[in-house]
Amino acid sequence: MFSLTQTKPVNIRLSNRFLNSFLTGFVVIVCLCIFTQANANQAINRDYISHQLINKNQLELTSSDGKISISYLTDSSVEVSFSNESIPTSESFSLVADRHSQALKNQSIKPKLTQVDSKLVFKTSVFKVEINKSPLRLSYYRLDGLAETLLISEEQGFLTQLNAKAESLTSENLANNDTAIEANMQVCVNFRLSPSEKILGGGERVLGMDRRGHRLPLYNRAHYGYGTYSEQMNYSLPAILSDKKYLVLFDNPAKGWLDIAKTDKDILSFEAVSGPLSYVVLSAPNHPKIVKDFTLLTGRQPMPPRWALGYIASRFGYRSQAEAEATVKKFAQEDFPLDAIIFDLYWFGKDVQGHMGNLDWDSNTFPQPEKMIHNFKQQGINTVLITEPFILTNSKKWSDAVDNKVLATDAYGKPKTFDFYFGNTGLIDIFNPNSKDWFWQIYQGLMEQGVSGWWGDLGEPEVHPSDTLHKVNGKQLGADQIHNAFGHEWAKMMYQKQQAHYPNLRPFNLMRSGFVGSQRYGILPWTGDVSRSWEGLVPQVELSLQMGLFGLAYTHSDLGGFAGNNWDEELYIRWLQYGVFQPIYRPHAQDDVAPEPIFHSKKVKDITRQFIQLRYQLMPYNYSLAFENNQTGMPLMRPLFFNDEKSEHLTDNQSYLWGDAFLVSPITQASVSKQAINLPQGVWFDYWTDKAYQGGRQVLLPTNIETIPVLVKAGSFIPMLEQVNNAANYQSDELTLHYYHDKSVKHASGKMYEDDGYTAHAFEKGLYEILNFDASYKEMSQTLDISLSQLSGAKTYQGKPESRNIKLVIHNITNSAEITVDGKAVKLAAATNAKTTSAAHYPIAKQVVVKFKWSQQDSKTISLNLK
Repeated sequence: MFSLTQTKPVNIRLSNRFLNSFLTGFVVIVCLCIFTQANANQAINRDYISHQLINKNQLELTSSDGKISISYLTDSSVEVSFSNESIPTSESFSLVADRHSQALKNQSIKPKLTQVDSKLVFKTSVFKVEINKSPLRLSYYRLDGLAETLLISEEQGFLTQLNAKAESLTSENLANNDTAIEANMQVCVNFRLSPSEKILGGGERVLGMDRRGHRLPLYNRAHYGYGTYSEQMNYSLPAILSDKKYLVLFDNPAKGWLDIAKTDKDILSFEAVSGPLSYVVLSAPNHPKIVKDFTLLTGRQPMPPRWALGYIASRFGYRSQAEAEATVKKFAQEDFPLDAIIFDLYWFGKDVQGHMGNLDWDSNTFPQPEKMIHNFKQQGINTVLITEPFILTNSKKWSDAVDNKVLATDAYGKPKTFDFYFGNTGLIDIFNPNSKDWFWQIYQGLMEQGVSGWWGDLGEPEVHPSDTLHKVNGKQLGADQIHNAFGHEWAKMMYQKQQAHYPNLRPFNLMRSGFVGSQRYGILPWTGDVSRSWEGLVPQVELSLQMGLFGLAYTHSDLGGFAGNNWDEELYIRWLQYGVFQPIYRPHAQDDVAPEPIFHSKKVKDITRQFIQLRYQLMPYNYSLAFENNQTGMPLMRPLFFNDEKSEHLTDNQSYLWGDAFLVSPITQASVSKQAINLPQGVWFDYWTDKAYQGGRQVLLPTNIETIPVLVKAGSFIPMLEQVNNAANYQSDELTLHYYHDKSVKHASGKMYEDDGYTAHAFEKGLYEILNFDASYKEMSQTLDISLSQLSGAKTYQGKPESRNIKLVIHNITNSAEITVDGKAVKLAAATNAKTTSAAHYPIAKQVVVKFKWSQQDSKTISLNLK
């Protein structure tokens, strides 16, 4: 039974004879804060006592059992925290550290405090916090002029419960102990939802886009071989997004639950074994703005190196230097582009088990690793190594790790050891600054050998016994209290250390676990050990969309599926086709069946080669998406409701937008010849045929094994290259620019971002250029004007073209009587001339092609008279 009255802190000193049993038991959660209407009267009757403005943005309430802080972070978002002697405030893992100072500098945040009868109102021009004094409850509203919309309100507010195991220990039996710990305080906060609203969020799950009606465990844990249903996976997020256009983040990394109207109808409940009671409520007029504002608070993704968008060779795993070199050679022989190769755990040991933690090359199977890395680099191919946070007791690094006190400990201060699949092991205490320095020295040594990127595996951590102790910001915390922040802290260490030692290099860090905000440390999440089956392919769009909504925009899958030794040619082709339009292109699998297309039939190679080459042709477009994400937080893969907010688009987990221009609908079943797609509003063109479809309805698109349904929105600009085989050879001096015209689109714009592809913070350093494209259609005169302009940074980046040869392809043109370039008439011909400004009209294809040279700093205007 819960005691919901205020409790004072319990500092317990435990004797060695029962400390272990206590630590094992006190973190076990059986049932946290499940409150039904029947027992709601047990909730604490918290009352208002007083209030004060701490600064212009922060209001502090003193209540009958603690203090509540309400801080505006933007004009439409607030951070709310509860604290008392038992629940102290603590550092946020998810939110950027300077959020409060930045808010104070923001002149647009001007909240006003008023008092009306039994309520306080703390509001800006677009957002309102209403504070009911007795019982003390908070409600949140979006404001639009004089209109206001209730978003969400606290049902019972913040709730606390001292763990019963700790509560039963008396001062009498705790005397004369030599180890002190702080007892767990179970925490909860709950809200009332509207009866019909749909709720997204909770992180990686396979449940459908609307997660309402589920009780979700908040505990990062791998789900090997998952398919069409999974409630718990590698990456949980304590955050939700409503179709009412608000977001709630519960800022606590402890083990817990997110109950979305499962236990109690219309009640959203966050529950955790311990940790801070803090949440953020954010609202905006539309969902893209919510994502932009949320990533402003949790941090934006740094630009990846351009090569991260290319083909990355990977398997479990390359077992020798000879095998890796032969694989790279075969990619070239088969005319497949390649940008990187990843080495799984065989780089430090010949077997799966017994070697984890060696963290050094196995000289028997990799006799000359530095030479291999150098030779790969000469071909434009980057080397990526796997690492894990586990150090086996029989590994080469065990003694060093113990001597340097880098491992998480048990209750006696000794390295905590336990058995898991790979052997008997300890766990690096990634929260301990000393452990970070030790771990980084290993990474730095390998980077000096030429390693370009990292794959951080098993970072949930995959096995994390509850009685493991970590040193976190000077405090000793149990594993369950900090579990979900482990991967996040690992990514933070790697990012910050690399920035300090290699400030000009961009991060490449594949990780399957983290926390809210991990994107600001450059994490590239993947969706875990998915089944190599159609059932494994089905949920991949849902997983990437859900994560992208909360800032983790590079979430991607092991293309082709990971788990299993089965081979299905059609499945493999379909998965690799889909991969062209996901953030990272990385086929990866257990090597019973080769994950690389180069080892399969001519049919497989011919189809996948064409799609992989398309991926490279789209590199200017995809790189510009990466820049947009870096600047605004907008995901690369976007749900259809970003374009059209109809309810069927909100729950669509089959089709999605790739940037603003493309709509992609992967084939996730065998033998499909037609695919039904719910098109958003507007006009859409089949990418393969240029056939136009009117949006706002369902259409049936034909398909075959050589294509998947891909459409382009009217009014889109798509910059492309003719051919490139890896990012090291990337040049945009020969640029093809597609524009999809429709008379319904009167004005359109697009942009292309360019820099050297590898310098960290190139935009901030002025080492960039932005190519702007604009289109204007005048229906009365039936003229289409397309203008090109350029914005360059203060400095010239390496490889910047002095001029570009532009091939402008304008789609959906049936008539073109006259074309001018910068006011000069250009005669239409049967074909364009590569050496001079020229134009051609292809009536059957309904395309006009204009070729011209575009010099730096010049603007260009191409006009078409369509009468």
